[in-house]
Amino acid sequence: MPAPPSAGGAATDDPAVHAAFVRIDHAVRTHSPCPPVRDLIGSSDIERAYAVQTKLNAARTAAGARVVGRKIGLTSPAVQRQLGVDRPDFGVLFDDMQYTEDEPVPFHRLLQPKVEAEIAFVLGQDLADGPLDARRIRDSVDYAVAALEIVDSRIAGWDITFGDTVADNASSGLFVLGTRRRGLDEFEPVDTEMAMRVDGAAVSTGNGAACLGDPLRALAWLADTARRFGEPLRAGQIVLSGALGPMAPVHPGSTVTADITGLGSVTATFTEEDHT
Repeated sequence: MPAPPSAGGAATDDPAVHAAFVRIDHAVRTHSPCPPVRDLIGSSDIERAYAVQTKLNAARTAAGARVVGRKIGLTSPAVQRQLGVDRPDFGVLFDDMQYTEDEPVPFHRLLQPKVEAEIAFVLGQDLADGPLDARRIRDSVDYAVAALEIVDSRIAGWDITFGDTVADNASSGLFVLGTRRRGLDEFEPVDTEMAMRVDGAAVSTGNGAACLGDPLRALAWLADTARRFGEPLRAGQIVLSGALGPMAPVHPGSTVTADITGLGSVTATFTEEDHT
């Protein structure tokens, strides 16, 4: 697997990075999709794309949001080929992105949402130093739960390249975690099977191997990448490890349920009102 980008990356005061930040930030503030930013930072300039993401996330933190974990995207080889990349990406999870199963998800917070089923890992150990071999990665996981990631894009029409999605916090939206917790001594992520339904209709199936070959391999990639960025994974953080199958669009009033073997089910219900 290719090495992650190095820490530091492009300077966040790079004029192109700043212009891309302003464009996406305006989309966030006005709740209106914007054109892609690849005309400013390129389609595959990893350093610049992550520099934009860093500026956007710093603004969110300054406004009071708290980091609770990370999400891994582009774990599917088919999606990587579609975007012309050979690596996954990551985004940051904030506390105001999380909903419980008994909380309706407010559709008005979203622009053009799609939902995908994933395994979420909650870490019991820091991964700030030391080896990142398979045993260390397994031992770092406190428990796993079923998850629904509600991906969203500030880029109009999901017209994205790798640079666009990375800059836009890896197209992060919201997420919902299931309630059944399983340790890795009683659950093997790579062997899981997933089936997802929207309003009772089957829309997606997949398995653990669809996520970079093994969701734990995706976690190892993220742990290494986070270190290189100088912000290592910490105990208590949530990691959305990547889609187990294709994502599906949702609408106001939709109910989404995913069944993941070993972890049970997770459900998200979207409010009827659409304030967009």
